[in-house]
Amino acid sequence: MNVTRLAALFVMIPALTLAQGRAGWDAQRTGWNRAERDLAPDNIKGLKVEWSAKLNITPRALSGLTVPIARVNMSTALGIKDFIIVGSASDQLFEVDGDDGKVLWEKTLTIEGKPQRSESWLCPNAQNATPILTGAPGGRGGQVIYALASDGRLHGFNLLGGEEVLPPTPFIPPFGKSWSLNTGGNVIYTTTSQGCNNVKSGVWGIDMADPAHTVTSFATSTNNGGGSGVWGRAGPAMTSDGRLIVETGDGPYDPAKGLYSDSVLALSAKELKLLDYYTPANRAWVSKKDLDMGNMSAVVFPFKNWELAAAGGKEGVIYLLDSKNLGGADHRTPLYRSPLLANAEVNFSGRGFWGAFSTWQDVGSGTRWLLVPAWGPPTPSTKFPLQYGATPNGSVMVFKVEQVGDKPALTPAWNSVDMNLPTPVVIANGMIFALADGDDGVQFGPNGNLLNFDDRKAKTGHAILYVLDALTGKTLYSSGDLIKSFSHFGGLLVAGGRVYVGTYDGTLYAFGLGQPQ
Repeated sequence: MNVTRLAALFVMIPALTLAQGRAGWDAQRTGWNRAERDLAPDNIKGLKVEWSAKLNITPRALSGLTVPIARVNMSTALGIKDFIIVGSASDQLFEVDGDDGKVLWEKTLTIEGKPQRSESWLCPNAQNATPILTGAPGGRGGQVIYALASDGRLHGFNLLGGEEVLPPTPFIPPFGKSWSLNTGGNVIYTTTSQGCNNVKSGVWGIDMADPAHTVTSFATSTNNGGGSGVWGRAGPAMTSDGRLIVETGDGPYDPAKGLYSDSVLALSAKELKLLDYYTPANRAWVSKKDLDMGNMSAVVFPFKNWELAAAGGKEGVIYLLDSKNLGGADHRTPLYRSPLLANAEVNFSGRGFWGAFSTWQDVGSGTRWLLVPAWGPPTPSTKFPLQYGATPNGSVMVFKVEQVGDKPALTPAWNSVDMNLPTPVVIANGMIFALADGDDGVQFGPNGNLLNFDDRKAKTGHAILYVLDALTGKTLYSSGDLIKSFSHFGGLLVAGGRVYVGTYDGTLYAFGLGQPQ
């Protein structure tokens, strides 16, 4: 359809609108979609592929499509519409009709310059950050999709019609590896890692209300690239008072010099100044064994008299921290440290916790739940009251957050069926939506050689969508062999009665119940 015609037809009516424009569903990165009501435990067995759309993309290394985002139940001149937005590794942005998968508009993000290094699975020179949908700055109305291109420039497009509303604007240095966009107070945030093209690891913010689009940053590495990467898949999480919570990866550690590897940091909202930090007591060992904390996004949530941040990483340990006082007076004392829950092998690739934490609260009982994607099996000492067989490849581990004495603690509740490999989950209407992405987490060969792209791709399978009962972990639905490709560091979207999954080969799947007869 002609873009001009599309924009003319899509006149917003101020009723029945519902936005779901962030990865993680909210600024706290909970993964909890409180609005979903069409999909329910008593009808989910009827889930099917309503449509699949093959988008014209060029994968880069292992990267294909970003995690989808959406605006659903939007009143327009064409009726109630669902708009699904997804980016590609080849610097494209697509808006798709949620009812039939037709591409409403497509943009190719303009790129300046060339990367210093050829693409690899570690540094794909790609659009890696999940886009974000938010209101225009300053409350001027309208909905804007922001996408961060591989050359580090931020683009903005009108949701209805795709007109450019923000020309390419410098945000992070060119061809760094960035992660999911988040926003608060007119500032858009991202993080960087892996030192791709000598871009420092750290946290970045761009002020959209400032005509100059001022960029602030907090570097977690002091040299060009390398060390203390912030590569949790959901990007930074935000506290109720607007501070950012991030986890850093392996690297040098010296607080006197501003070096905080394998730590949890709290940064101010606008200036990105360090306000607080927590460093595990065994940080030196964690860094030595390459057991990153930077590979996970923390989650922030209220519990009793605290606002907690849950953090952890490849080591297989979970920390519960007071978001207002992360590590106590010595910065080394958490409210709670779990026993070793995963990665008994002490393996830095393909084991431990990866991606992002998620959380929800049962309205009926008031129980607070914490969910974590685990790669590999639980440790032998980790026992769940409800289990569904061995999980040699991975699983979704679920815990109750409870108060023990005067501190919060985690109690194992259930462990899912085996998944290879689980991505961050979405919680909706009493169900857990989980994607086993079909990727392979092994990075090194038997001779200690770093595997190349062809080696890793050869070991991939295909993704599987699972729907689990949120209270028990019982499998309510599995997509089996319906999805034909894998997803590397991807994820899923639950919105408006459908589940959307994008894969490496550029296919976007929509699972739904179909139109009632």
